[in-house]
Amino acid sequence: MAFPRKEKDVSDFVAARKIDEKISFVRNDHEVNGTIFKILENSVIVEISSKDAELIGAASNLTVVAHKNYSIV
Repeated sequence: MAFPRKEKDVSDFVAARKIDEKISFVRNDHEVNGTIFKILENSVIVEISSKDAELIGAASNLTVVAHKNYSIV
């Protein structure tokens, strides 16, 4: 038996986000700039440079950032 998905209200900040939008966030004491690759309910997937990925210890140039942890550039 499947239950229908409940629709949740989205904050104005999250609703205003767009793919390819430039953002900035801090991880492991490094400020990182990237572009939004995909928008999720509680976070975004961000494409960052290979150099930044190495600096912050990310496995690839895509990383997940919670909506509350980034700002728009």
